[in-house]
Amino acid sequence: MVKEDKITKITKFILDIMFYSGSLICFLLPFIFKFAGKWYPTFQTHYISMCVLFFISGILAVFIIKELRKMFQTVMNENCFIEENVKSLKKMAKYSLGISIVTSIRLWIIVTPATLIIILVFFIAGLFSQVLSKVFEQAVQYKIENDLTI
Repeated sequence: MVKEDKITKITKFILDIMFYSGSLICFLLPFIFKFAGKWYPTFQTHYISMCVLFFISGILAVFIIKELRKMFQTVMNENCFIEENVKSLKKMAKYSLGISIVTSIRLWIIVTPATLIIILVFFIAGLFSQVLSKVFEQAVQYKIENDLTI
């Protein structure tokens, strides 16, 4: 039990750090890209479009982390099969697919293996979240039926 509490606290801490640092980085992007432009000409040439595309992707990623934090709280409360988690998973699917689409737009600016991998990873994450939302939806129904039986 002690080890589980430690893992829970570490996971919550990591999610919190990711949420707040991700939010901060999104708003610092113009400064970061100005600085990075000294070494990577693409950030100078396409400064505005890169800022906009990375900002949109970053905000969607922060929204995913926000939903994960909400879901993690239900796990900590030992009540994870609830309708809110189904909604969170559906939102995460949309956000992931959104990142995949926005990142696909970046292919018009520069094609890199990392960009292609990001598109694939978030596309799969979106599909996975959608499927998992259906699983959770069914589990919520079973839980409701079970609660009514008792």
